[in-house]
Amino acid sequence: METTTGEIRVGIGGWDFKGWRGGAFYPVGLKHAKELEYASRQLTAIEVNGTYYGPQKPESFARWRDDSPEGFVFALKAPQLVTASRKLAEMGGLIHRFLEVGPPELGPKLGPILWQFPRFKSFHADDFEGFLQLLPEDTAGLPLHHVLDVRHESFLCAEFLALARKYGMATVFTDSDEYPSFADVTGDIVYARLMNAREAEPLGYKADELDTWTARAKLWAGGGEPSELPRIESLQSKGEKKPRDVYVFAINGAKERAPAAAMALLDRLGKRPAAAIAAPAPAPEQTSLF
Repeated sequence: METTTGEIRVGIGGWDFKGWRGGAFYPVGLKHAKELEYASRQLTAIEVNGTYYGPQKPESFARWRDDSPEGFVFALKAPQLVTASRKLAEMGGLIHRFLEVGPPELGPKLGPILWQFPRFKSFHADDFEGFLQLLPEDTAGLPLHHVLDVRHESFLCAEFLALARKYGMATVFTDSDEYPSFADVTGDIVYARLMNAREAEPLGYKADELDTWTARAKLWAGGGEPSELPRIESLQSKGEKKPRDVYVFAINGAKERAPAAAMALLDRLGKRPAAAIAAPAPAPEQTSLF
């Protein structure tokens, strides 16, 4: 039977955060070395930030692979040395070095590659197309899905969308007032970063907001597009709907609420990992005496 919907994965950014310890997300007394093992059994994806700041050893990727369960996926943020460079089209050496040394160790757990551009990086069509031409379709036989996270308003144009679609690159929908936010679908996956979690909400978002994001994720996965989200181009019918894999990350705002938001979305989607459902709830947060 033909698949009518893509896979929806939900996660957080990283796993090493002090605000998640002591019962807030990680159980009291959990060793730091066990945090990825725990987090990867509560969620279905994690966006790795460390790869943005510097190269990681192949052994690290292998350890992440071994510490996480089957079916889990890592999205990797590409190096800022590439995305912040003056001439993107000249970064071929760094691009291939990043993709060929380390990420293949993840095997089937290698998820999207997120190319996040700084706020000062403006759109120059020729240079940007030269950059897109450098991005390979696979590494060591593993298929690659490249995702473009642009943060300068000059990208809010039809020419940028046309280039992204020409090369099959997804663009990030950023739920934030701080960065350009547009939901035009340009690739065969959808990648959403939810950045408006609030500390006052135990789950980061109100129940109706979580319900809305659940509905949007399902619509994207089924090949549709939410009509109420901001866009660069007007929404037009494209004929037959094709299923898409969807990645939703509770990534910022009140970061301490991110795991709760992600798990609440997974619960609504009926996709909470079996290991998480079977595991006992973390102990309530306690104040250390030391």
